[in-house]
Amino acid sequence: MQSLFSLTAGASVRWHDLPGQGIPIVFIHGLGCASSYEYPRIVADPAFRGRRAILIDLPGYGFSDKPRDFDYSITHQADVVIEVINALKLSHCHLYGHSMGGSIAIEVAERLGERIGKLVVSEPNFRAGGGVYSRLLVERPEAEFISQVYDEMLADHTSPWKGSAQNAAPWAMWRGAKSLIDGASPSWMETFLNLSCSRALIFGEQSLPDSDFEYVSHQGISVATVPQAGHSMSWENPSALAVVLQEEFND
Repeated sequence: MQSLFSLTAGASVRWHDLPGQGIPIVFIHGLGCASSYEYPRIVADPAFRGRRAILIDLPGYGFSDKPRDFDYSITHQADVVIEVINALKLSHCHLYGHSMGGSIAIEVAERLGERIGKLVVSEPNFRAGGGVYSRLLVERPEAEFISQVYDEMLADHTSPWKGSAQNAAPWAMWRGAKSLIDGASPSWMETFLNLSCSRALIFGEQSLPDSDFEYVSHQGISVATVPQAGHSMSWENPSALAVVLQEEFND
């Protein structure tokens, strides 16, 4: 893995830079996840066609450091991603963000402007209020989540998400969830709609119907579905997600 000491996080962030063809695609994972855990199967799929992929583990997750004094907000995680993109000297790249990573990717795209070729997000947080998991995480105070709820949550969990969540810092998860619930102004939806770069929204077939999916499709923005998958599409149907991403990032 490659690494960089992030001035934003005050800690080291790490990523895989997997060689390949075309404009690099930067992958940004969701809450409790890690790109190094979630996306190798996607980018190795024949349907992905050997594209260059940069799989970032955000601070607090995966192989990256987990500082106690970082706020893990969406805005500051976006700052870290930009640090990585700048360190790699990427004058032009695509972005893919899932769930919380979608919200982060929207902020990155807004700040990097013409350096972003296309932004693809899958089931992102578009508005304040968070998702089901975000709300569950912050039902109890941060200290209680760290000392008790985190272990209880993992003990009761059986999906592949547990594999990455048990390697995430509980304070990173709680603060990230709180940032999603607090939202942004303007909202991530407003920012997404006003971006100048090409955009696409992906949903798992089992997550539909969804009002955001319908709304975005009516704005003339590309939408796609991953069959036989819900929110956790990267392990529920990785080959189908690889197909959709190749189609969306077809240079």
